[in-house]
Amino acid sequence: MEYRKLGTTDLNLSTITYGAFAIGGSMWGGNEKKDSIDAIHASLDHGVTSLDTAPFYGFGLSEELIGEAIKGRDRSKIQILSKFGLVWDKSNQGKGEYFFDAADDQGNPVPVYKFASKANIIKEVEESLKRLGTDYLDLLQIHWPDATTPIAETMETMDLLIKQGKIRAAGVCNYDLAQLTTAEETIRLASNQVSYSMLNRSIEAEIVPYAIANDVSIIAYSPLERGLLTGKYFKDSKLKSDDHRNGYFGQFQLDQVEAFINKIQPIADRKNATLSQLVLRWTTLQPGITIVLAGARNAQQAIENAGAMDIQISDEELTFISESLAQLNK
Repeated sequence: MEYRKLGTTDLNLSTITYGAFAIGGSMWGGNEKKDSIDAIHASLDHGVTSLDTAPFYGFGLSEELIGEAIKGRDRSKIQILSKFGLVWDKSNQGKGEYFFDAADDQGNPVPVYKFASKANIIKEVEESLKRLGTDYLDLLQIHWPDATTPIAETMETMDLLIKQGKIRAAGVCNYDLAQLTTAEETIRLASNQVSYSMLNRSIEAEIVPYAIANDVSIIAYSPLERGLLTGKYFKDSKLKSDDHRNGYFGQFQLDQVEAFINKIQPIADRKNATLSQLVLRWTTLQPGITIVLAGARNAQQAIENAGAMDIQISDEELTFISESLAQLNK
């Protein structure tokens, strides 16, 4: 495994970081507790020391599972990344900016709001620390921008939490260039977590240049496009009815994606690697990308993700992939 410095902080995160959205179960067709904990253990045992989660993932379940999985382990060797700013409990509903309707275990709609006020951040952090069984977070991130709360208020609160020792570093998620520059008038950001993949490279226009110039790390989420770039859904596309990917995959021209996958599959085959390992490794090599999130719902997937860093991709292979992507995006 390779470890990279996060922004200007003293944090070193595993380049492949465990993404804990799916183990929350909600929106992903359920959860198997033992498999999820096994996945976290396998990640840690194979050098993936950084775990990215959020209160919203499974309405707290993802954080609880991580807390259970790391119990008894050396906390100083584990980096926990969590978030705030998506609220769903009845005491907060209606506060902030309406985002979308999620669903509870019975399939009932649960309104979710983006809300990043000082009081709410402090409340959420205390709840996260309790679920995770720890007294500090290595990185705290606003999950989505909240148009109803001044950015300065949100950043000042994170700065306060750093001074209190509750968090080691502050980051943002899904911030555009204007939001980044406004936030950095108040606090030195460690990172911006944004969607980035072979199929979604929009951040290369503005976010990547800003990040490189200002030493803000980019944490890339959905590098495998929620499993689409593993290739397995072209062979077995059965998803549970409550899996959000039934709709998510519809944004792509799937016949073209399948043709692209077939083009680059031989590169993975020559390296005795899986397609997902090739895609993850490619992502780690892109300019400005510091950390790449990879989810795993069982130990086998976690070990496979960690193994992506063992792959070497030549300049010629990178050029071939770039040319194939150019054809895909025409």
